Amino acid sequence: MTDIIYRIHVRYQGMKASVAIEDGQLLDGTFPPKQLKLVQAWIEIHRDELLADWELAVTGEELFRIPPLQ
Repeated sequence: MTDIIYRIHVRYQGMKASVAIEDGQLLDGTFPPKQLKLVQAWIEIHRDELLADWELAVTGEELFRIPPLQ
């Protein structure tokens, strides 16, 4: 049995990466350390919303907008 890894995809100045929602770990790609820390902080703040959106996406429903990090 395979565990599902919930992830988001991020982009910055031509770089792309996948980051785990559960713990903010960089899963794939490359990302500048400073920007990765910002992404990880945003994930921490919005983890419940991200997981709820994941479930909506799986069922083909409209996602909730999640505000950017200010």
